[in-house]
Amino acid sequence: MSERRSLIDSSESEISIRRQCELLGLTRSTFYYTPAREGALNLELMRLIDEQYLRAPFYGWPRMTLHLQKMGYAINPKRVRRLMQKMGLQALYPKRRTTIPDKEHRIYPYLLRGLEISRPNVV
Repeated sequence: MSERRSLIDSSESEISIRRQCELLGLTRSTFYYTPAREGALNLELMRLIDEQYLRAPFYGWPRMTLHLQKMGYAINPKRVRRLMQKMGLQALYPKRRTTIPDKEHRIYPYLLRGLEISRPNVV
């Protein structure tokens, strides 16, 4: 959205801002909108989340929420999840390896390859 906003020339232009927004498919309220800044409490929480994440990168939002609540902050898990997502933090842990085959597992041939199935009960 900010890319479109930068395409609009608000200085002395032959085309009005209204017409420029119309050509870009952008509402004028979007052109004049300035995003709200994070509050002081959110910035403090983000700092605490970052410090704890550096100590324990395996903490996800549930455990991070408990950590902040133990520190005395009445905080909602949805808020912690949103702040961690905004900071680009994600818990680091070994993921499941469900698609890696066992080396000793026998690979069976696919018997239906090349077989034309034209009516019910052929297979």
